[in-house]
Amino acid sequence: MAKLRKGKARALVLVPFVMDEKGVANRRLQLTKVKLGPDIDFDFRPVTVGPTSYMSAQDFAFMDLAIYEAGVDAQKQGYDAVTIDTMSDSGMEALRSALDIPVISPGKASMLFSMMLGNKFALLAQWEPAQIRAQKFVKSLGLDAFCAGIENYDVKPDYVNLMTGKEDKTLPRMLAAGKRAVANGADVLILGSTTMHQAHEYLSARLPIPVVNPGPLTYKLVESVLDLGLTHSRRPWPKPLVPEGDVLHAMFRAGAGYAKAGKAAGAKPAAKAKKKAQRR
Repeated sequence: MAKLRKGKARALVLVPFVMDEKGVANRRLQLTKVKLGPDIDFDFRPVTVGPTSYMSAQDFAFMDLAIYEAGVDAQKQGYDAVTIDTMSDSGMEALRSALDIPVISPGKASMLFSMMLGNKFALLAQWEPAQIRAQKFVKSLGLDAFCAGIENYDVKPDYVNLMTGKEDKTLPRMLAAGKRAVANGADVLILGSTTMHQAHEYLSARLPIPVVNPGPLTYKLVESVLDLGLTHSRRPWPKPLVPEGDVLHAMFRAGAGYAKAGKAAGAKPAAKAKKKAQRR
């Protein structure tokens, strides 16, 4: 058990993609969706370098490392807690092993929380790749018996701009997917990505069941865990015998330099790979 904190707390929110301040500001807007006390501040930090999408096993492995590298020094930097701004819970296991301070992520937490509000939950997914990934995730947690379904509304995710400028197209599709979830027996609907946070108010006003907004939920959970003087158990997340944070920092600094040089030279890896494949 951690000690009860004294004075103002600082929590670090890890954003799972490389982005500029405009993109981070869109993520920071989640703080306006929850009432927090005056004794906690949240800082948002994007990863040093990471995947540009989240569709393949390569992306999953890359994001785990990217989030771990971005947060592994949080305790040394004076933070009291870490939260991860993705429903995939990427990097959470490794960070809990490395840090004594609480590490909270919205995926599993939002599903367990929703079961306080109803017997069965459903998840919204942006498109089919996210739907398939969410199905696997729910099953891996052993919660598939409590899941009424995962509904996708067929809009490609935008990890930086989120839904801005696409509300007229996206919101009605999300509502239709939410109604399908209700028809399939869901008592609670969970926004299946923190990138959906802008839709919470719209959906809550139009659906007959509670809608869980996972990002703001994690901020409240962080505040509560700190107020209770709690942190994660060491039994499932033992400390590493040899910390490798410095090695990862060196790797990611080099990776960021490589990505920056490629960008400066006008390189577009996906386009290059496609042309190379066409020449074969």
